[in-house]
Amino acid sequence: MVNNNALRGSISIITGLFFCLASAAQESQLKLVFTGDIMGHDTQIASALATGEPGYDYKPCFQYLRPYLQEADLVIGNLEVTFAGEPYKGYPAFSSPDKLAVDLKWAGFDILINANNHALDRGQKGLVRTIEVLEKEEIVQTGTFSGPESRADYYPLVVEKKGIRIALLNYTYGTNGIKDRPPSIINRIDKAQIREDMQKAHTALPDFILVTMHWGNEYQLTESSQQQELAAYLFELGADAVIGSHPHVVQPIRGDGAGNLVVYSLGNLISNQRNRSRDGGIIFEMVLSKESHEITSTAYLPVWVWKPQTKKGTRFTLVPANLDPASETLIEMSAADMSKMKLFLEDTRSRLQGCGEVITP
Repeated sequence: MVNNNALRGSISIITGLFFCLASAAQESQLKLVFTGDIMGHDTQIASALATGEPGYDYKPCFQYLRPYLQEADLVIGNLEVTFAGEPYKGYPAFSSPDKLAVDLKWAGFDILINANNHALDRGQKGLVRTIEVLEKEEIVQTGTFSGPESRADYYPLVVEKKGIRIALLNYTYGTNGIKDRPPSIINRIDKAQIREDMQKAHTALPDFILVTMHWGNEYQLTESSQQQELAAYLFELGADAVIGSHPHVVQPIRGDGAGNLVVYSLGNLISNQRNRSRDGGIIFEMVLSKESHEITSTAYLPVWVWKPQTKKGTRFTLVPANLDPASETLIEMSAADMSKMKLFLEDTRSRLQGCGEVITP
């Protein structure tokens, strides 16, 4: 596993279970952000090769989002592609160029969760190579493992930064019918296994336990009864928050008087899906307090995928809702694209009305 510079500060293994994220000062609050699905359709791969720079270049995708991500203490994203090597391909068997990992780190990502329905798109070799690429780029990952020893040593993932210790767990409903090939492992939604993992997480004495779930029904704008039931089970086991992915659209954010916080689906961060509600997602922000052992604030940032046409070809650019309206980016946007972006923002804010603060300029 990663044992040197990562997470925007030196990182070292404390034991087989813990990572220590060094910081200049021990503070009592930690700002985390979670992003939705990071995808790699054929058009995205072609776009990364047509930027005018040598080789593949994904930096244009994240250039307007990077300042926000860099301000967070931890950035966690759902990696819904493999780094299985050539031939590079999008749906249905994703394998993106390794340069995507390089530029995700440049953008500010610290941790990528891998347990999703595309983790086995290129089989066991693809799963293992994805882990190796992320380790090479010094990005911490969890949810998939090269073998049982690795899972036993490094799961649940426990990280500590600014004196706050977090246990992070990750599971998927399935892998599109592709079976595991030992010795590699992908975490699947299994209540008995989750209970065992949660018990192990508690032994690490974390300040917070966060569970990321790849679940639900694709393109459904509200959560299913199964998602509700699983969320209740996770809270019963001691989860402080549950963050969801897979539906490719934003689903509601719920909570109750006990503080049980669940974000049912963050939607897409970046993809080539263009249907209404699929052409963007939200970044969810939470601030954790060690002193009160509470999630003291939450907020969300809608992000829309813009596909401007340039002389070099199609470009993918994430446009966060907090981008200055006077920026050249928005001034250059066509009226048609501006209308689509506004529709996405209106839909998202309407669906999440009353679900927390919206991050705006």
